[in-house]
Amino acid sequence: MSAWLFYALLSAASAALVAIFGKIGLQQLDANTATAIRAIVMALFLVAVVVVQGKLNLVGTVFADKKALLFIVLSGVAGALSWLFYFMAIKSGEVSKVAPIDKLSVVFAVVLAVILFGEKVSLVAGIGIALITGGALMVALG
Repeated sequence: MSAWLFYALLSAASAALVAIFGKIGLQQLDANTATAIRAIVMALFLVAVVVVQGKLNLVGTVFADKKALLFIVLSGVAGALSWLFYFMAIKSGEVSKVAPIDKLSVVFAVVLAVILFGEKVSLVAGIGIALITGGALMVALG
C-alpha cells in the first residue's frame, strides 16, 4: 500500500471519530466554544508531535517564507471555519447526514485543483467525482 493511501485512510478514520466524539461532546455545549477547545487541544498535541520529532527548530523556516506563511495562515483560517461550521452542523443535525455533505469538500477540492493548478481529471476520475456528489446527496437527503 502506498504511504499516501495509508495516511489518507487513517485521516478518514480519524475524521469519522471527530464526528462521533464531537456529536457526543456537543450535547449540552455551545458549538463554537467547543470548537475553540478542540483547536487548543489540537494545537498542543501538534506542538508536542513537532517537539518529539525534534523539528521545533524548523518553525523559523516557516516564518521566513512570507508567501508560504500567508497560505498556511489562510489554510488555518479556512480550517477553523470548516470546524466551526461542521460542529454547528453536527450539533443540530444528524451525523449520518452532515458527514456526507461535509465530504463534498473532495469535489470542491478537485474542481479548485483543476481551476487553480491545471490538474487533469481523467474520465474515470470525473465519473468518480460525479458519483461522490450523487452519493453524498443520496445519503444525506435520501
